[in-house]
Amino acid sequence: MRTPGEGEPAVDLPEGIWATPYVGRRFPGSRSVAERPGLADGANCQFFAYEVLRHFGPRLPAWRSSDLWDDTVLTEWVGEPRPLDLALFNSGAQAWGAHVGVVVGEGGVLHLCAEVGRPVIWPLGEFARRERYRTLLGFKRPRHGAG
Repeated sequence: MRTPGEGEPAVDLPEGIWATPYVGRRFPGSRSVAERPGLADGANCQFFAYEVLRHFGPRLPAWRSSDLWDDTVLTEWVGEPRPLDLALFNSGAQAWGAHVGVVVGEGGVLHLCAEVGRPVIWPLGEFARRERYRTLLGFKRPRHGAG
């Protein structure tokens, strides 16, 4: 775990985003998110990642991870990630139920997980050490004009 480095998008995030608690029931499209939008009441990894992107401009639909992975209209698969790309991880090769984070540079991914309970930046190797995140499915980049 580490704090953001100079020049990384994460340093420009408001304190409220860094204070977001992990709340698994607050996922994209959930009733709790529809009734009380924003991160103050918490988020799961997907909702958190989309709100981080929204802070910088790209707005994606309230997709679950498998919908994000399957999309080819608003996002594209990329082999070499850059800041603000989305990274998807799972225990195997399936996109359904995948964990989603935001690339912030220097091999770091900003994400929100139950294990930590608050937003954190991990290097890619840290995900590989955990059974539930051991498979990096890949990276998705919002296309220009998304949102």
